[in-house]
Amino acid sequence: MNIFSSVQEGCHLRYLNLSNNALGEKGVRAFGALLKSQNSLQGLYLMNDGISEEAARAVSELIPSTEKLKVLHFHNNMTGDEGAFAISEIVKRSCSLEDFRCSSTRVGTDGGLALAEALKRCAHLKKLDLRDNMFGVEAGVALSKAISQFTDLTEVYLSYLNLEDEGTEALANALKHSAPSLEVLEMAGNDITAKGTASLAACIASKQFLTKLNLAENELKDEGAILIANALGEDHGQLNEVDMSTNAIRRAGGRHLAQVVVKKPGFKLLHINGNFISDEGIDEVKEIFKGSLDMLGPLDENDPEGEDDEEEEDEDEEENAEHEKELESKLKDLKINQ
Repeated sequence: MNIFSSVQEGCHLRYLNLSNNALGEKGVRAFGALLKSQNSLQGLYLMNDGISEEAARAVSELIPSTEKLKVLHFHNNMTGDEGAFAISEIVKRSCSLEDFRCSSTRVGTDGGLALAEALKRCAHLKKLDLRDNMFGVEAGVALSKAISQFTDLTEVYLSYLNLEDEGTEALANALKHSAPSLEVLEMAGNDITAKGTASLAACIASKQFLTKLNLAENELKDEGAILIANALGEDHGQLNEVDMSTNAIRRAGGRHLAQVVVKKPGFKLLHINGNFISDEGIDEVKEIFKGSLDMLGPLDENDPEGEDDEEEEDEDEEENAEHEKELESKLKDLKINQ
């Protein structure tokens, strides 16, 4: 590392990728001569490098200027809250940042709050990936205040952040009024229930350029699934992938999702595995996709019995239809001013 750093010292690099190395703090400082000589970096990648809090502070200390930095990736490190404070200092100085990834870095609420505050200075952000951290509701709400300023945002990855309904609603409301060209929205694994789905559905309805939606591993159930399906029902001509797997969805929700997405001109894949759809419901979904079964993901982990009593599901089709109409009415007056 010292040899490589000394050879490259003084080179005017645009991109520096040191990913997949056993850096730690000593490794980062071994690249000190190289890092200190860079004033025009546009991309810095430090993924899977064992970046601890001490190493993160070393990175912040050694890079003299990030005014031109557009890409900053810190995926899969052991940074934690203290390290997130150091990363946030880099972000604060990176006003031109367009692509920020700080996923799987063991960042909790305090670190999430620091990153959210720093991101307020990144008005040109296009891609934000914070997946697989422990932000919690408080950091999620704080992040929503930063996201409300991102008019250029096209991809946002907020899965597995422990957002729950409150954090999800705050972020959905912020995204609804920003990011008009949003293409990718991922909020899987956040304990979102049907209660938090209305705001999320309103946000989704306003994103006509959406190509991919991932809400897997939540608790939306039929009510939430139908609200989301209705939000996607109008236009959304560029939509090509929806993941609603593992959401305790039953027959009505699965059928309604299928009926909506199958009509999209460029649609490619619907994931609804790991739900509680009855055998009859599975047959209905397959019939809807008849002639294009390659657009339907695997259903081998679907549990027709579900986790609780299925009597309500099996009583009769009329009850399901009435329930569906009631849910659909919740979005009938939804109008989004583009």
